[in-house]
Amino acid sequence: MKRIVILISGRGSNMEAILNARLPVQIAAVISNEPTAKGLATAQSHNIPTAVVPHRAFTDRETFDAALAMEINRYQANLIVLAGFMRVLTEEFVVRYLGRMINIHPSLLPSFTGLHTHQRALEAGVRLHGCTVHFVTPGLDSGPIIAQAAVPVLADDTEDTLAGRVLAEEHRIYPQAIRWLCEGRVKLADDTVVYADVATARGTLISPAFDDHL
Repeated sequence: MKRIVILISGRGSNMEAILNARLPVQIAAVISNEPTAKGLATAQSHNIPTAVVPHRAFTDRETFDAALAMEINRYQANLIVLAGFMRVLTEEFVVRYLGRMINIHPSLLPSFTGLHTHQRALEAGVRLHGCTVHFVTPGLDSGPIIAQAAVPVLADDTEDTLAGRVLAEEHRIYPQAIRWLCEGRVKLADDTVVYADVATARGTLISPAFDDHL
């Protein structure tokens, strides 16, 4: 059974979705850079080991990343899952786990990398928005894409309503992507995502919807 380590910084809603999915994996540990992260208590309630590597205790990103890697390696993880982990990782750290570390980002990458994605989507006037599961590479939010989910942007959407609709899709596609990876049905090869026995999506999402008579 594959072992995964989940990294969080806050409430850990994606982590909780992963736990609730009851995947055929062993969640070896949940690690946070924030001692007060609410997700730590959630993990503990599931009898999952937790650890804190507080980034403010380190003088630079390099020393923090070295300490984080040391903690991760204690659990002999096959896969590192970033679930709302709000730290930019150094290239050396990312390369260490290349092909074994994934992230979920609240936009349809490559659009809207970085922060405040929902507000930026509203300001840009896009009619479709969503979320992306991708391999982590040294470039910010630029790794090869594993899966995406799209939602319509509604005329009366606010940042909060749009974020809530996207988050619901995050909770669906992240556990599925982890399952594929741990079952060997998805892998990274030469910067390309390779699928085995993964169905091709059918159908089209159009926003706003076409009139019924067309």
